[in-house]
Amino acid sequence: MTQLQSAVVLITGAAGGFGQELTRQLLLKGSRLILTDRPEVDLRSQIDQLHHTLGQTPGEIVACLSADLATPAGCEELYRQTQALKSPIDVLINNAGIAILGHMVDIPPERWEHLMQVNLMAPMRLSTHFASDMIARRRGHIVNISSLAGWIAMPGLTAYAASKFGLRGFSEGLRHEVAPFNVNVTTVCPCFSRTPLLQCPRFGLWEQADKTVPVPLTTDPVKVMARTIRAIERNQAEVFPDAIASSGRLAKCYLPALPDWISRQIGLSRLPS
Repeated sequence: MTQLQSAVVLITGAAGGFGQELTRQLLLKGSRLILTDRPEVDLRSQIDQLHHTLGQTPGEIVACLSADLATPAGCEELYRQTQALKSPIDVLINNAGIAILGHMVDIPPERWEHLMQVNLMAPMRLSTHFASDMIARRRGHIVNISSLAGWIAMPGLTAYAASKFGLRGFSEGLRHEVAPFNVNVTTVCPCFSRTPLLQCPRFGLWEQADKTVPVPLTTDPVKVMARTIRAIERNQAEVFPDAIASSGRLAKCYLPALPDWISRQIGLSRLPS
């Protein structure tokens, strides 16, 4: 079991939909949080608003840090900043992520390359840094927020799916490498959730497509993150924190033609004729 009360937890992408919910729920769990997001995000004002809403909590926010995780230097700087706090990280949650929608031939290469840096390379870099410290201490937990898109690649989400497939594979391999040292790795694979990520940039034919995600395909981030935290506490290797994700994973494993057919139908129906 991973004990979250008094644990030092580093959350990347803390200003996003999942990040804010993780912050809220972990404060109530009694965790000591180090929050980070992009330099242009006013993370402190969001935290002040959260404190105003929650009032006194068992947990506390140790620090709010700025970091550009799209670069190796940014990841290195974040690691250096946390080291300076003299509070060893018990749980690293690689939550920062971005999305783009469009066919690969329509997306400027610099846009999908940037996505790969944030969604895949940053978690790999940070996990490598902090895993070394956790191994030395013989305890720790790394949490990588992947996606059902790490199992099923839908049209228009090819770049995003590639990053999440990669993150899932990295997490699986890392889990086996660090397990002998009492370090856990949890991979989280939610479906579409009602966060700002749904309003991602669009390119090509997808610019003219319906911009709403059908409500039955979206989930409540409050429930998704509650199940994620429970999975962390239980040291689960992989968690599908909503019914859609769980069903989608089972279908991909046992009826692989079905999600592929659904993906094609969704793609065709959402593009302008």
